[in-house]
Amino acid sequence: MATSTEDMKNTKLTFRKYKEGDEDWRGWSNKIFKEDTSHKCPTYVHRTPPCQGSCPSGEDIRGWLDIVRGIERPPEGVSMQEYAFRRSTDANPFPSMMGRVCPAPCQDGCNRNNVEDFVGINSVEQYIGDTAFKEGFKFDNSAEMTGKKVAIIGGGPAGMAAAYQLRRKGIASTIFDSHDELGGMMRYGIPGYRTPRDFLNNECQRILDMGHIETRMNTHVGKDVSVEELEKEYDAILWAIGCWTGRDLPLEGWSDTPNCVSAVKFLEQFNMGEMKYTAPRVLCIGGGDTSIDVVSVSRRIGTIEGFNELPETVINGESSHADHDSSSNIPCTNVTLTALFKKEEMTAAQHEVEDATIEGVNIMNEVMPVEILKDGNGRATGMKFVDCKWENNAPVAIEGGKEYTVEADVIVAAIGQSGDLAGVEEFDNGRNLIDSDNVYRVPGKENHFVCGDIVRPHLLTTAIGQAYIVSETIDNHFKDIEVKKRPKVDVHHFNLQDKLTEAGLAVDSYSANDYHEDEQRGTDKQTYAIHNYEDRSKQEIISTEHMFLGHFEYTARIHRDTDVPSSDEVLGHFTERQSSLAEEQAVAEANRCMSCGMCFECDNCVIFCPQDAVFRVKKDQQTLGRYVDTDYNKCIGCHICSDVCPTGYIDMALGE
Repeated sequence: MATSTEDMKNTKLTFRKYKEGDEDWRGWSNKIFKEDTSHKCPTYVHRTPPCQGSCPSGEDIRGWLDIVRGIERPPEGVSMQEYAFRRSTDANPFPSMMGRVCPAPCQDGCNRNNVEDFVGINSVEQYIGDTAFKEGFKFDNSAEMTGKKVAIIGGGPAGMAAAYQLRRKGIASTIFDSHDELGGMMRYGIPGYRTPRDFLNNECQRILDMGHIETRMNTHVGKDVSVEELEKEYDAILWAIGCWTGRDLPLEGWSDTPNCVSAVKFLEQFNMGEMKYTAPRVLCIGGGDTSIDVVSVSRRIGTIEGFNELPETVINGESSHADHDSSSNIPCTNVTLTALFKKEEMTAAQHEVEDATIEGVNIMNEVMPVEILKDGNGRATGMKFVDCKWENNAPVAIEGGKEYTVEADVIVAAIGQSGDLAGVEEFDNGRNLIDSDNVYRVPGKENHFVCGDIVRPHLLTTAIGQAYIVSETIDNHFKDIEVKKRPKVDVHHFNLQDKLTEAGLAVDSYSANDYHEDEQRGTDKQTYAIHNYEDRSKQEIISTEHMFLGHFEYTARIHRDTDVPSSDEVLGHFTERQSSLAEEQAVAEANRCMSCGMCFECDNCVIFCPQDAVFRVKKDQQTLGRYVDTDYNKCIGCHICSDVCPTGYIDMALGE
């Protein structure tokens, strides 16, 4: 995690690559060096930064940050914003949504945490997505159609992302979904003040606008249409149905207690507009983002004077508040969230936890439920908890710890989810999920594929990443191409050859028939090779050990404006929580990126080379990753360029 901002303000950055008393090179390969007798010269090595390596959808994060900051320049006629949008959506067609709600494992992985505070990747991604909405950017739909068609079961982030990636390959699809509208958990699992519906609608429609993507809404496969019918009509079936069944709390009597309900159902009914108030006392057991949404929604919708309903009837879809006028609602008496972990260890995003506290939610940490308290009618009146600790991957009651009783009119479990496989039980692996191999084929089911939460419930961005991989698997399946093992670092990598082609600098073709030994001494003057460059991005993630952190000055992170109401203001407050950065702010925040593993044109290697061996490539030959080169007639292998490279792009390796 990042050092706190307050600590950093009072700390002078003093990063050094070598300390007093260091007399030897680190690593065995560097030890083959003595003064000017080294046989090694600089090689420009592209590695994957940890933000990308940590991103489940594998976005080229460094790439679109470099575009926003102006390091990577767009081709003629394309704006910075559109170019960043294209790069971002190569992996993820939902930049507005993910920029708002992704818990950002990329920011946890960001190497800038070892300097001060992470780069606000989410905020820049939201800027890219929101700008695309305002500017009306569209997806490229120029791919020639192959004639193949896929039935996609589920219109959530996994199914929609798969339809998008398949269309880019010329494969048509029909999306089957049991809801009225597309979006899945982005629409029905997350409240609109976190995923504003105008942006969500736009990102869904942008995919449909590519053409050759049909929808069949309010259709439950296995009930309204059979699997056999789909197998006859489509070339393949992709299961992306998500997980819409909440996991029961493992306490005696939970499933038999009517007012003990699932967070999934609670949020679904609210997001469909069917639940406009709840019971006065709400208790939620969880600790993740879903549980935060439950208690935050409860604080916003409140309850009504003289509440005497059975709150579970609307949550389970047996009644509706659709015609209710919410202007007379009053705040809930008490909204409590309990978690097994310390507050700083909860799986929910920390800012969401802090916001819920500001909004008046009572959060109890390091407590475990042990008993449902009931009245004579078998209804829950509350729950008993005890202090706990985490041991051997399970909560354990602390001997001699305190006992707590929390009164409640409705108790909500937000501890996990599973799928609803009614009507398609043959695909159930016994855990209400669907089995998958490593490239998302359904074992033993020819022409059946799967991705998203129904494989294993996880993040929205995980589902989006799986959709990209399964789209490649389906495409290869249609082409009878054997599916090979995925790369060790499986992300959307920067490709120097593609960049050179885009800049009109493509390498020439080469044939072995043209080989002449006297012309093959090196490739530095040849145009059929990318001279002095190695791409290790599919094998290696760069760490700060390769970088020169002393180059980077303390720069405070730019925070998005947030609208978090106080406990007195929260009732009826549905204004969007996260505001987008202005262009100036987005550029400034992107400038905090250290461009780990890729040149960002700082000129250190040129300035500090004592032999003037490192030089800038001529402007008409320059592009990202080809900014400098080395004159090997001058280079003495002194390592200085490698030592002062902030991004770790230079290795002393040529000649090994």
